[in-house]
Amino acid sequence: MSQPIYETLISQLLENPLNWFLSSFLVYVVYSYLTPPQHQLPISRHPDTTVFREYTPIELREFDGRTDRTKIYMGVCGKVYDVTKGRNFYGPDASRGLAKNSFDMDVLTPIDQPLDTLEDLTKDEIESLNEWHAHFANKYECIGRLINNSDN
Repeated sequence: MSQPIYETLISQLLENPLNWFLSSFLVYVVYSYLTPPQHQLPISRHPDTTVFREYTPIELREFDGRTDRTKIYMGVCGKVYDVTKGRNFYGPDASRGLAKNSFDMDVLTPIDQPLDTLEDLTKDEIESLNEWHAHFANKYECIGRLINNSDN
């Protein structure tokens, strides 16, 4: 006559120590599967990306950082940079302001006017602008090209 199953299991455990390990592992797997996790790992998220495109000064007006959720884009020397992480300077075309180290309204070109050609800048102002442009090119992501309002 055959032994009951529980007696067979007990005899197998007593005869072979490897069965203790396998039984423990089985209990752990079943326990892990049936109990809810105590904490969740954070889900990694790909950083936001921006497609390189052309912007007019009027289009850049919406990227002025007016809220914490609004990005800040700035045009410098015909390129558009995402300067959101700096939040120090912003405007549709800051080239003249950077060259002259002034953001007074009488220095800046209104956004509904053609892009500033900067032809009347002095040598020192051009040098200042080039230094600022290098700063932005090294620090911020170039996300587009600045074009006149009528070019789009």
